[in-house]
Amino acid sequence: MSAFWRAYFGAFCASLVLFGEVLSAGAFAPTSGPVVLLMTFLSGGTEVSFDAALRFSLGLMGAITIGWAVMIYGVMRVAFTLGTQGRALWDAITAGLISWYVIDGICSIATGFALNIIPNTALAAMYLVGITQSGALKR
Repeated sequence: MSAFWRAYFGAFCASLVLFGEVLSAGAFAPTSGPVVLLMTFLSGGTEVSFDAALRFSLGLMGAITIGWAVMIYGVMRVAFTLGTQGRALWDAITAGLISWYVIDGICSIATGFALNIIPNTALAAMYLVGITQSGALKR
């Protein structure tokens, strides 16, 4: 895989880490400004109550998102090293991303945050462009 695509996937993982940091910052009132704006947008302008349970959930989601990004980056680095032999790793990353996308989308719609599908689709598209254009799926 070319240096460009390695950097591209690095940027993909960095964007996940950044998003996780925004979510984690929502656990604390003084640093929750960005996530308040995000949640207000995703709710369609409905006021969101930032109580202790939501702050806990945001912190937890942020931590999981950061951990997910770090794990994906590590698996991608192994896949880069393996070259065409790393196809199974790319398949696993892709299956995980599709699983997240479907479940998150269903939950977003069911809870009144359907607009969350917009950034989710952008993230999934970023990954799918990389996976299809980089040659990572060649056998």
